[in-house]
Amino acid sequence: MPHAEASPVAAVTGANGGIGTATRIALENRGYIVFGLDLGAHGDESIDTDVSNAESVEKAFAEVLSAAGRLDAVVAGAGIVEDDIAAETMSSDQFQSVISVNLTGVFHTLTAAGRVMLEAGRGRMVAISSMSGNHTVNRPQNQCAYNASKAGVSALVRSLAAEWSGRGVRINAIAPGYVATPLLEKKQHQLAGWLEHIPQGRLAQPNEVAEAIAFLLSDEAGYFSGSELLMDGGYSLV
Repeated sequence: MPHAEASPVAAVTGANGGIGTATRIALENRGYIVFGLDLGAHGDESIDTDVSNAESVEKAFAEVLSAAGRLDAVVAGAGIVEDDIAAETMSSDQFQSVISVNLTGVFHTLTAAGRVMLEAGRGRMVAISSMSGNHTVNRPQNQCAYNASKAGVSALVRSLAAEWSGRGVRINAIAPGYVATPLLEKKQHQLAGWLEHIPQGRLAQPNEVAEAIAFLLSDEAGYFSGSELLMDGGYSLV
């Protein structure tokens, strides 16, 4: 049965991750009905979705529309990082596996949702980029594929904003620094070095990123278009 039309509807990819989970909570606290799209997602308002596969993404948004009857907001948050591979030893398959999720997956998400929103003449989107895209190159880890993918997300957001802003669809990006998520748990051996380089001396918390995402989706951010909101604790300043 479709949800009440008065409730805005959001879809979040990468919803099972640290930032994704926090984003679901932040949006639900603001009255959204939130559908979580992720690999292996099951249950109420959770949809198993492989963002690297265009058909899987299209099917997921069709399920959202079937269940809720509308789509008001999208957060493209699915992402992976390669396991510290030097560029000269990285294979084409390893490089492409990161691009297929982090960049092609964002393209699939934004364009599939965009078609729905453009037809409705309204919609709001946020893509999760990274400080690693346009603002800095992280050290000491080697992550050229990740950095390239996130730079691509930033450029994609600017391009789509130029195409869609006059048609009722607003899109922006957020560029977090290091965030205390399960993805970083396997990098504990590098944590001390990262903290030394962050002027605030700490990692971001997932809820801080989620609140910034919620702001970009809000009416108060109505004049943001193709912007990228950097929140890295000052990492890129030094």
